[in-house]
Amino acid sequence: MKTYRIAAMGGDGIGPDVIKAGCHVLQALAEKNGSFALSFQDFDWGSDYYRRTGRMMPADGLQQLEGFDAIFFGAVGAPDIPDHVTLWELRLAICQGFDQYANVRPTRLLPGIKGPLRPDLGEQIDWVIVRENSEGEYAGVGGRAHRGLPIEVAMDVSVFTREGVARICRHACEVAMARPRKHLTVVTKSNAQRHGMVMWDEVCAEITAQYPTLTVEKMLVDAMTARMVMKPGSVDTVVATNLHADILSDLASALAGSLGIGATGNIDPSRKRPSMFEPIHGSAFDITGKGIANPLGAFWTASMMLEHLGEAPAAAKLMRAVEMVTSRGDVLTPDLGGKATTDQVTEAIINAIRGVNL
Repeated sequence: MKTYRIAAMGGDGIGPDVIKAGCHVLQALAEKNGSFALSFQDFDWGSDYYRRTGRMMPADGLQQLEGFDAIFFGAVGAPDIPDHVTLWELRLAICQGFDQYANVRPTRLLPGIKGPLRPDLGEQIDWVIVRENSEGEYAGVGGRAHRGLPIEVAMDVSVFTREGVARICRHACEVAMARPRKHLTVVTKSNAQRHGMVMWDEVCAEITAQYPTLTVEKMLVDAMTARMVMKPGSVDTVVATNLHADILSDLASALAGSLGIGATGNIDPSRKRPSMFEPIHGSAFDITGKGIANPLGAFWTASMMLEHLGEAPAAAKLMRAVEMVTSRGDVLTPDLGGKATTDQVTEAIINAIRGVNL
């Protein structure tokens, strides 16, 4: 029996709660499945670790994670620590250190969930957004000078490399080709950003030309936001830069009912290093400790992790269990209009896994 080693890292805020819930669900699924096992190791890195040590993770953190099959990550961020510290010294340190250059975010309206769009539009949502995850506006290039003076200057430089654009577009093409519609929208802003984004367009055109059976179109990012709201059924697979896809994917989760549902995988397609899977809702300190965090994003993320590990049937079973529970409508957390707790939703999913022929 194959045993997968998973690094479980709750991080900050509601992160530990949803990752704990996800681990419980994954264990129940593995026991039900019987063909694989999961071995979890907890890592307490994050803001509490920073307060104790002055670091978000140990200096040899990447070396400690290298031997794992995947990383199951909760959230990062705390009100009393600057965001650029929490993000760059943990999540981005792992993503960039392991070259997890493909951030993949699926979105659809789950049964029983009411999104902000009218029903006939909400039901059309079935998207995968592929986000470039290593460069662009988040490359970390820039600086500040003359702090506190009238001439103070701050600069963040968007970095686009030919290989960086080519590899994310190629990955997006493969994702799109694996979906029934075989339809890819390349998001850009080359009308205003006339250097990096123009190269983005050129390289994406070169790569997509290698997929003659793929339907490809190009759209400006601002028009894309309107299209996702007004004509969601016209969208399937999307590839966009680090910043643009960050914004579009949060919009996608909101249109699907709640940021608490959103799931993502930070993927190293070469599989030389472990990929990291995380719900996208953030640390949500306004509800931390209340026991009402929505764990569905962690469960969807867990399904993505299983699929990446080669356990596609188990991943599908987990998503069917999630859909069975959401379709009932009586076990939903407050962000979805319900009154259930994190533990109650988790118990309902586990019962669906154990008691129903999925």
